[in-house]
Amino acid sequence: MTIELPRTAMLGVGSMSGAVLDGLLAAGLDPATVTLTTKSEGSAAALRERGLDALATDTDPDANRHAVRGADLVVLGVKPYMVADVLDEVAASLHPGAVVVSVAVGTTTAAMETRVPAGVRVVRALPNTPIGVGHGVTGISAGATADDAAVAVASSVFSASGTVLTVPEDRLDALSAVSGSGPAYVFLLVEQWQEAAERLGFDHEQAAAMVQGTLRGAVELLAASGREPADLRRAVTSPAGTTERAVAVLQDADLAATLERASRAAIARAEEIARS
Repeated sequence: MTIELPRTAMLGVGSMSGAVLDGLLAAGLDPATVTLTTKSEGSAAALRERGLDALATDTDPDANRHAVRGADLVVLGVKPYMVADVLDEVAASLHPGAVVVSVAVGTTTAAMETRVPAGVRVVRALPNTPIGVGHGVTGISAGATADDAAVAVASSVFSASGTVLTVPEDRLDALSAVSGSGPAYVFLLVEQWQEAAERLGFDHEQAAAMVQGTLRGAVELLAASGREPADLRRAVTSPAGTTERAVAVLQDADLAATLERASRAAIARAEEIARS
């Protein structure tokens, strides 16, 4: 399998954009079609060892400008507070018709559009880290300057490695609170579930095998069955059985309300970032 993108620049390859890159390469992206920038020469050298064209901003102050020249697609992987400065830096090097995609939380398309030349189309995308292993969930929102073709090009970056949902921008922070932050919720569940197993007398390796194997199997069963999770839960929960007793304890904890509070806290933080 191969994936074809227009000439692409990825600016600021860090943890999230690095996961996006991993997903693209696993899907068959030709490394010769992308130019990358990263903060340090050390990380740039590591990318070059993978056959990628990588420039370091700490040794080449013009690295971002060099990367975007001639690029039809520019992916901004920098931190939210850096987006404005990077756009100001590269604006004169962007060609009309280019698509700029930001993966930064809280930085709106309207704010980005004020910093790019006329004709440049702006899109926001919020992926999650499982995109690096082909199972990402990404929300896409078009800016006022972005047409359907721009959204399609932006979506192609993420659809090769998972699911893409096109949503209005005012729903993007909520989507990120569910799917973007969601892997951390799952890792926390696994972490604490394993600790509980260890307190029941299992060693670390046994606890990890039980918890992670059970989680992986349950998710695969959910995906393969096509059934609602509540139906599968009831199928496992025999009346007056041991699972019923355990599930009752979890239901008493009101997990739905806890997850909603967690998501709303993430949304509030995204709104704070947007105002800063």
